Amino acid sequence: MSKYDVIVLGSGPGGYVTAIRASQLGLKTAIIEKESLGGVCLNWGCIPTKALLKSAQVFDYLKHADSYGLTVKEFDKDFGKVIERSRGVAEGMSKGVQFLMKKNKIEVINGFGKLKPGKKVDVDGKEYSADHIIIATGARSRELPNLKQDGKKVIGYREAMTLKKQPKSMIVVGSGAIGVEFAHFYNSMGTEVTIVEFLPNLVPLEDEDVSKQFERSFKKAGIKVMTNSSVEKLDTSGKLVKATVKTSKGEETLEAEIVLSAVGIASNLENIGLEEVGIVTDKGKIMVNDWYQTNIPGYYAIGDVVPGPALAHVASAEGITCVEKIAGLNVEPIDYGNVPGCTYASPEIASVGMTEKQAKEAGYELKVGKFPFSASGKASASGEKDGFVKVIFDAKYGEWLGCHMIGAGVTDMIAEAVLGRKLETTGHEVLKAIHPHPTMSEAVMEAVADAYGEVIHL
Repeated sequence: MSKYDVIVLGSGPGGYVTAIRASQLGLKTAIIEKESLGGVCLNWGCIPTKALLKSAQVFDYLKHADSYGLTVKEFDKDFGKVIERSRGVAEGMSKGVQFLMKKNKIEVINGFGKLKPGKKVDVDGKEYSADHIIIATGARSRELPNLKQDGKKVIGYREAMTLKKQPKSMIVVGSGAIGVEFAHFYNSMGTEVTIVEFLPNLVPLEDEDVSKQFERSFKKAGIKVMTNSSVEKLDTSGKLVKATVKTSKGEETLEAEIVLSAVGIASNLENIGLEEVGIVTDKGKIMVNDWYQTNIPGYYAIGDVVPGPALAHVASAEGITCVEKIAGLNVEPIDYGNVPGCTYASPEIASVGMTEKQAKEAGYELKVGKFPFSASGKASASGEKDGFVKVIFDAKYGEWLGCHMIGAGVTDMIAEAVLGRKLETTGHEVLKAIHPHPTMSEAVMEAVADAYGEVIHL
């Protein structure tokens, strides 16, 4: 039986990052993966969807070339090649992880891993043991009883990334990041898209101002938006899928070639041996402490299988924290109040910290500032004037409580707010940090200036 210091079950951005950090710390490490290295994120999620969205952006530029003083007489799309490019990007990233495994001397064990008592893992009949076993099996598309996926007419995110033929019409159920990103992509490609959201706003976890702006942008792009609505049943017997949608005004029947179910994710906990080992779960999640230890010594869990935001960067941070603690380093628990969230539709959304509503409910007296990209020179020059940056400060001590952005490229700007909050900066310190001109990032400084009554360009 092969013996290791650490075995990681799953090679997504939680698992492979954990394995690399463990190896860097001098721990003999193995990683178990049943499919392709990189997990859902690299192969079926974060990375290939961004490749699709880049194709959509380029196509949108071509459609609006005249806005930039350019004449493009003839252009078209090849949907198959758009999908092919996305798959190629994913494949390249997966090969990159293979290289990293070799570079860091991590043994890759291919197969389905099942936990066993006594700090062991069975992989298709062969046993491996380790002092520390870290579960990082991730999650999959969640299925609702009335939205059963058949992989053809009713699909999840995997099928949405590999459709051989572009559908003429699509209903997207759910307006979290997955739902709105695919809604934007298919709409840009020319599919007639309707998005159905149970809650009152699209991207319902975001600040309300962001949600409202996002909905306006989606409607402007030609996407039909149905909020306060739910798909009650589907009829897939005909050529088109018939969806019965319950709205505030009564029932409505929609028809489309494809229904994409984007109603969240479910953790991959089945058949991995949790019950046999005695690991405690609750509401579909593995229960862990601040260092990701389960109730059974020697077994740990990180990423989408534990409570908390199901985000790639969170899984990576949890894995690093977990193995650094195992290696005896002095580590801090993760501050889940300072985790950024990003949505890569058009316009992009990025946020960190409290929404205005949450800050008010927490009893803070607020200073709120907002700077629209319509007043930004860089945004005007780029032809990307939709959106704004909104900042929320505690009026008493100047603590940066939250930052919410919507607009072009904001997912690359949010790190300023994350770092500022981590370093406990104040609004006045942000104001005195010179921001380069002309950039989109100036909007952060301008929004802070607005909060403190010092805004220049409004």
